[in-house]
Amino acid sequence: MMCATHPNIVQIIEVYANSVQFPHESSPRARLLIVMEMMEGGELFHRISQHRHFTEKQASQVTKQIALALQHCHSLNIAHRDLKPENLLFKDNSLDAPVKLCDFGFAKIDQGDLMTPQFTPYYVAPQVLEAQRRHQKEKSGIIPTSPTPYTYNKSCDLWSLGVIIYVMLCGYPPFYSKHHSRTIPKDMRKKIMTGSFEFPEEEWSQISEMAKDIVRKLLKVKPEERLTIEGVLDHPWLNSTEALDNILPSAQLMMDKAMVAGIQQAHAEQLANMRIQDLKVSLKPLHSVNNPILRKRKLLGTKPKDGVYIHDPENGSNDSNVALEKLRDVIAQCILPQAGENEDEKLNEVMQEAWKYNRECKLLRDTLQSFSWNGRGFTDKVDRLKLAEIVKQLQKLPSICYTYSQLQ
Repeated sequence: MMCATHPNIVQIIEVYANSVQFPHESSPRARLLIVMEMMEGGELFHRISQHRHFTEKQASQVTKQIALALQHCHSLNIAHRDLKPENLLFKDNSLDAPVKLCDFGFAKIDQGDLMTPQFTPYYVAPQVLEAQRRHQKEKSGIIPTSPTPYTYNKSCDLWSLGVIIYVMLCGYPPFYSKHHSRTIPKDMRKKIMTGSFEFPEEEWSQISEMAKDIVRKLLKVKPEERLTIEGVLDHPWLNSTEALDNILPSAQLMMDKAMVAGIQQAHAEQLANMRIQDLKVSLKPLHSVNNPILRKRKLLGTKPKDGVYIHDPENGSNDSNVALEKLRDVIAQCILPQAGENEDEKLNEVMQEAWKYNRECKLLRDTLQSFSWNGRGFTDKVDRLKLAEIVKQLQKLPSICYTYSQLQ
């Protein structure tokens, strides 16, 4: 609410305090419901991938709007702490649509006490990774709780901005790993902590020195050496009168839907870990649970009353790896459909495959009903980004799809 008055920050229209009962909940819970302005232009990188001639000048103009939003936050001493492309949205689909910052779920007033390791891979500053390292060691008792805890400040947002500029210009992140993992691999962590990155000649030869300079000055490991938000806004790259009309390679590289989907999957998994990091919950495999109701159903060969079949990984025929792969195909088709194909027909095709391998998932069935799915295709226009987001949540928790009703 403090930040939402700026033209480059998504506006809050109204806030309601209601008791709401969601599906699968036994009773209503008190909730805050926030109504925000509609952002119809989509996410930053999705927009770039649809733009065949995205130029360095346009990247500079987008950066200036992001920087103005950050300046407003930092002037109020607020650190956003989750600056990334998915949180940068265009107002509409017009060529001059403003880009706006959203999702303040991790934002906090910087009183010199920022120490919670909130971050998303690829965009995390070294100081936040160090906070995570110390946090984990203190929790496990490896090192004693320090009387003066390690803290970081709102300059973590400037590091994230440097990563976003880098990806906007060339189409891939400056810090990455060849080893995919749910957490940041050691080699990627080392690159971030030492600020080790390059400007490969193939993609960067036509990009201006001014652009490289602002990236270098933002990706400084030591916060005191990093550009401030005022330094960003004063930088020549944001105020250049040169044409800078060179077409960037980023749009073409972002058309690689497998790469983009992989990066977004890594983001989603890390955010899920962050939001439940202190919640110790483990689910036993169904075949090892000593539950009289499940034993009886298994012996009788029946199904639960609500029609959700029990999935037994030892005796069932459902191949969970294939089922997950089919869900990922749906996400990829929603985010970046292949050029030259009938997008609606292809979405129906991949959804039919996903449905064939995930029929036992009641949550997927409910989702498809809400999107007017008739078993063969969608009868109404589909909000692809919303569908991708829901399916992304489903494919992170495949076993819960099949046991959800039993847990109530």
